Amino acid sequence: MSAGRISPRLERVVRKRLLPVVRFLFRPRLEGAQHLPRDGPFLLVANHSAGIGIAEILSFIALYVNDVGTDRPLAGFAHPIGFRFGVTRRLWEQVGLVPSTYEAAETTLEAGVPILVFPGGDHETQRPIWQARRVDFGGRRGFLRIALEAGVPIVPMGIAGSHYTVPMLFRARWLAWVLVLPRLMGIKRWGVSLLGLVGAIAIASMSWAWPWRVGLAWLWLSSILTYLPIFPATIRFRIGTPLAPEVLFVPEDESLRGALARTEAAVQELVRAA
Repeated sequence: MSAGRISPRLERVVRKRLLPVVRFLFRPRLEGAQHLPRDGPFLLVANHSAGIGIAEILSFIALYVNDVGTDRPLAGFAHPIGFRFGVTRRLWEQVGLVPSTYEAAETTLEAGVPILVFPGGDHETQRPIWQARRVDFGGRRGFLRIALEAGVPIVPMGIAGSHYTVPMLFRARWLAWVLVLPRLMGIKRWGVSLLGLVGAIAIASMSWAWPWRVGLAWLWLSSILTYLPIFPATIRFRIGTPLAPEVLFVPEDESLRGALARTEAAVQELVRAA
């Protein structure tokens, strides 16, 4: 499949299987789709939540296919490590995802295909639950360089509610190193979710010998299973008006700090309104 295009077989699965499931669990709503440019590429830039964002990603795929339609392609940025393994590579290609690299972005935008970007990445998905409605891209400006070089607009999208599906307690870079497995997967920071903590406590209370309990707790806390959604919170997506390159980027802002602040502010406003 080409970038941004979902396979016909997977589209049927999304409409018949995934859409009813996410509607039952998360009651998602997509507003402001009329703001998406009809012609030409752009970056759809959104905040990111809930461990690895399973609930919001699946909900958005289902809503986009159903409400916007597959005749308007949209490629999602995905961590390059997933393209190294046959199973995930085939699945991601069937969904139309592309590696989150400058090279892939340039090729995709040149082909006229817009890209969905979550600049905050793992930094934002693993923020603690009491920061659920806070937009924080962690100072990352790579997406702005992509938009500037390609001369494409940025369309902000605010996502609210998804962070409550996977309550996160804290995040740290050192935790990724201590648990080892996240670093081997190319992840720079790791967080502990409510599910992760409860599971670790349950393992610690077992009657097994302590080396087995420590080893099992270590494997559990380093597993993405701790990021599975456990609460059926309502998820809302709100798309705002595009930010044109000539408005977003100014010559004196070579560091792109001003552009980052304006983009974060636009997404934050949409989160508040969602």
